Amino acid sequence: MTSIPSSGRGRLSGLTLEYPMSLGVFEKYEDAQKAVDFLSDREFPVENCMIVGTDLRQVERVTGRLTMGRVALAGLVTGIWMGLFVGLIFALFAQSGDAFMTVLWAMLFGAVFGLVWALLGHALTRGQRDFTSISQVVATRYEVLTEHKFAQRARDLLIELPNGPGATAWGQQPPSPSEP
Repeated sequence: MTSIPSSGRGRLSGLTLEYPMSLGVFEKYEDAQKAVDFLSDREFPVENCMIVGTDLRQVERVTGRLTMGRVALAGLVTGIWMGLFVGLIFALFAQSGDAFMTVLWAMLFGAVFGLVWALLGHALTRGQRDFTSISQVVATRYEVLTEHKFAQRARDLLIELPNGPGATAWGQQPPSPSEP
């Protein structure tokens, strides 16, 4: 069973339960969500439940090679956007009548600055990270918790969950067909 602190200074009050009890551990988030949704459909007070991801791991997917050309293009585009933003602000508050030229010069300066900054930053890494990637932190298990005063009612309801964990999710044996 996982213990989640119920209160304390500096903690998010919406992410705590008093004396949480486990209803089950699931390998997929969708299965944990399905269990809570099943409880909700049976008018269980699901505001007393939490889904807690555990065994966190970071997954990084490499998406491509990082070349000087890609770095230069990304720096150039970023610089143009920043220049456009700054130029529009200057043009908004400038007293001169040529707002278009103010924006254009800011975009040009931003493009040069972004290009130089990106190439300099890439050169300083000395090829230690010549690839692009996306990363995400994912949980490998998801535990559904509820307040202790609602735990037995939730377990009784989850036994009826079709294709779900049934009572075995919290260590009990499912009732045999001969039992009433």
